[in-house]
Amino acid sequence: MVEKIKIALLNLSSAIQAGKIYSKDHPSFQEFIVRAFNALHEVLSRKKELVIGIVEDELAWEGDIFFSLSQKLNALVLYLQEKNIERVVFLPDMNQEELSSFALYLIDREKRGAADAHEYLMALGVRNIRAGKIRALTTQQAVEEDIATTKKKRKNKTVRNVSQIIENMLSEEDVDYLELKFNVLNYMEDYLGSRQELVDLVSIKKKDLNTFLHMLNVSIICMYVTSKLGYSQEDVLDLGIAGLFHDIGKLAVSRRILTKPTKLEEDEFYKMKHHTTQGAEILVKYMDAVGKLPAVVAYEHHLRHDMTGYPRQTHPHKPHTASMIVSMCDVYDALAQRRSYKKDFPPKKIYNIMMEGKGTAFDQELLESFFRVLGVWPIGTIVSLSNRRIAIVRKTNEKDIFNPVVEVVHPQKWRGVIDLSEEGTKLKITKSLNPFKEGKKYLQQIESQA
Repeated sequence: MVEKIKIALLNLSSAIQAGKIYSKDHPSFQEFIVRAFNALHEVLSRKKELVIGIVEDELAWEGDIFFSLSQKLNALVLYLQEKNIERVVFLPDMNQEELSSFALYLIDREKRGAADAHEYLMALGVRNIRAGKIRALTTQQAVEEDIATTKKKRKNKTVRNVSQIIENMLSEEDVDYLELKFNVLNYMEDYLGSRQELVDLVSIKKKDLNTFLHMLNVSIICMYVTSKLGYSQEDVLDLGIAGLFHDIGKLAVSRRILTKPTKLEEDEFYKMKHHTTQGAEILVKYMDAVGKLPAVVAYEHHLRHDMTGYPRQTHPHKPHTASMIVSMCDVYDALAQRRSYKKDFPPKKIYNIMMEGKGTAFDQELLESFFRVLGVWPIGTIVSLSNRRIAIVRKTNEKDIFNPVVEVVHPQKWRGVIDLSEEGTKLKITKSLNPFKEGKKYLQQIESQA
């Protein structure tokens, strides 16, 4: 019986992944729901009820905790926790439509944090699946604190899952593409408006934490820009995954070289440049799982629009459009982040540096589209205005990328939203504040609106 329960939970978790990535009408979602229902139906033909609980982030049934399935059941656990569900009871009269409705309820983030999942499911017509907490939360404050804790745990777990997938590739272990896309979609939703939170994830044990965080940042920037440019969700996810793996070859390069504060020796520089071919070689082995695009991007992301750069080509060719998009995101984030060999650059200087590469390092049209979407001062940037007030960029202006919509947050009495592009507004942005130095005290106000 325990094997049937495992099969049911695995298929329910896969259904959640497929439903999140595609839709409820997608064949993959329907197929996994059918499989899960058939396995549950067989178990419930011999039991009055099936009670599944969460024990320390793991699913459990009676005396069995499914530690060995932890990675595979990740999607189901994440969404149960997001809805504050600690226990699910499946009853013998459950039908396939109820199971489908339950899965879709878990996926729907508009309904996250509902205080009573059971009541909501009843309203959906789900009578034979009961879900809720083992112990009721007694106050609204307790509910809100529990939701905030769960949200933080989920976000950190999603990034750890992505980290583990990269580790699996480096170790030549199997990778589940559905699971990968699910986690990439999750961290896109979680971090698009608050990328600075990634820097706090120092608990992730990587060969090079800075490289891993850079890979995540490039992936997020890539997905944000392409989604704003009107790419389909499928293409956005594919580009996000290509961006995520673009520097996987660096994780195979000696940490001593990556963090060396002085100029690299000739042999060290050769090894460093070789990360593009090394990354492509790793990803070619996973083409059945992730397709060709990540390998192409890993190989080409240091080729320039003018066909220079590296690796050197016997027969020079224009890089793939995806490679050029990831290349822009790569350079942007590299300039924005502090490294052992350089300081971080403020947004306006990044814009000026990258625009110098228009038509040579970067495709002119793509670069202009990139900054039209991202703006010179990206959303979430803490800025000082010409009247010495402190503001946070809330919205970019595609027709005037130097003058976004900002919210004044200091002094308190002048709080309010201002469109700096409006005619008659004399205010200008004078500089940005580093969110981990002079701007640190305003971080909470960025996140509150993310």
